[in-house]
Amino acid sequence: MKKVSIQDYLPFVFLTALAVIGIFLPTMPTFADAGKYNVADIAWILVATSLVFLMTPGLSFFYGGMVNRKNVISTMMQSFIATGLISVIWVVVGFSLAFGTSQNGLIGDPTTFFFFKGVASGEPWSLGATIPLLLFALFQLKFAVITPALVVGAVAERIRFTSYVLFMVLFSLLVYAPIAHWTWHPEGILFKLGVLDFAGGTVVHISAGCAALAGALVLKRRKAHIAKQELQPANIPFVLIGTGLLWFGWFGFNAGSSLGANALAVTAFAATNTATAAAGLSWIFFDVIRGRKPSVLGFCIGAVVGLVAITPAAGYVGVPQSLFIGFVAAIISNIVVHYKNKSSIDDTLDVFPCHGVGGMTGMLLTGVFASAAVNPALTESGWAYGNFNLFKNQVLGLLLVVSYSFIVSWAIFKLINFIHPLRVTEQEEELGLDVTQHNETYHPTNLSVNGHGALADEEVGVQQS
Repeated sequence: MKKVSIQDYLPFVFLTALAVIGIFLPTMPTFADAGKYNVADIAWILVATSLVFLMTPGLSFFYGGMVNRKNVISTMMQSFIATGLISVIWVVVGFSLAFGTSQNGLIGDPTTFFFFKGVASGEPWSLGATIPLLLFALFQLKFAVITPALVVGAVAERIRFTSYVLFMVLFSLLVYAPIAHWTWHPEGILFKLGVLDFAGGTVVHISAGCAALAGALVLKRRKAHIAKQELQPANIPFVLIGTGLLWFGWFGFNAGSSLGANALAVTAFAATNTATAAAGLSWIFFDVIRGRKPSVLGFCIGAVVGLVAITPAAGYVGVPQSLFIGFVAAIISNIVVHYKNKSSIDDTLDVFPCHGVGGMTGMLLTGVFASAAVNPALTESGWAYGNFNLFKNQVLGLLLVVSYSFIVSWAIFKLINFIHPLRVTEQEEELGLDVTQHNETYHPTNLSVNGHGALADEEVGVQQS
């Protein structure tokens, strides 16, 4: 039993205060005028919201399977805890900051939907007029949940759990909410500029990818990375399961962003599947021509890159163009991973090359292939159809989001490290975060012996601790 410090009380005290405040807030009427809604749209967005929720446990399996087996549980927990943490923050103030009354196009008024005030009975969101505002808020919540969870992969195997929880809170309020407001609120600065992001390539993946790079730089390298030790993934079937859950959930992520059961949802669904398939194949075929064997891990990583790249474009491009987007994005990310591995940057699970660079590729190619024939809401098509202005806007939006996310995330990591150590001790890193952070261990039966019927040295150390 560890000694409890004053800092250990703070999260519980803070949650207690929020719970008590909830007692005194008035209960608002629910859906006073249900006749304004479309039942089919409600049904589809309820399903899509559930699918997007499934992506976070899928991400936990995806990341957990790729780390060393003494860090499987900690890595999965660091991702999965976002489902609870961000859900509470979103209800209290996150939704207001992202979608509340705009303050000069930069951020929402935090009091607009404080504690979801008026969300259940409010007017539908202007871009989703056929579904209740509460359903729109819940759909957007799942995007807010998975974004900080993505960053885990870059700082895995060396960050304190408590420090990462604090990072998630600050990132959600200071990085995610402003970028979501800029991009998806009708008064947001990027929205008014004409920047396109159908389902979160900019808001989710570029912001998370740049935050991941900042975290990797602030935390510095793992001992194993410095020693150039090649650590084998703990459980490749976990990675395969995680990829399947992500691929499945991503249909809600992209097709649900149509905010209705309509033809645009079908187009986004088809584009999502096509780009993902092309990217998975592109990754392993590119590996083969570089002298490597086609691997399960390679196909899974490539497929996720395809999902990332098609996200900003899904509701704006045709199916043939989505195949090209997936194909190209996988090659670009593969090359960036190759050169990152030759550098001193210790992005544990290649979050920046896959999510950051994949999101940037998708955002730029949206500016090339977006077509008013696919989405009539567009006032102008992309560069491939003679309109350079849209591509230019995408570049400007990309530069703003990359700069803001990296700088603010770097400052958040530095601030947390000043308040509370970000990184575990060398001994804790050696023993593994499963034991030192959570007092739990991962011992699959097929990996528990070394081939001679004895526990591996590394595992003996963990058990003895």
